[in-house]
Amino acid sequence: MIEFSQEVDASGLLCPLPLLRLKKMLVAMDSGEVVKVIATDPAAHLDFGVYTNQSGHQIIELIKQDDKQIFYIKKK
Repeated sequence: MIEFSQEVDASGLLCPLPLLRLKKMLVAMDSGEVVKVIATDPAAHLDFGVYTNQSGHQIIELIKQDDKQIFYIKKK
């Protein structure tokens, strides 16, 4: 299990809300910390992938469970 310091539950939210919630959380975090994000938007992996590539943050794991995607993202 991956250790994380913050969690964002974006279940039931559609683009761009999961990404906006992630961005807001990352601003409040320190470099090297990990946030767990739960999303049900089927396109969340695309949004988070582009965002992390552009911002330098890192998706360290993506778990797909039924209709959920669980991301562990490390702040740069």
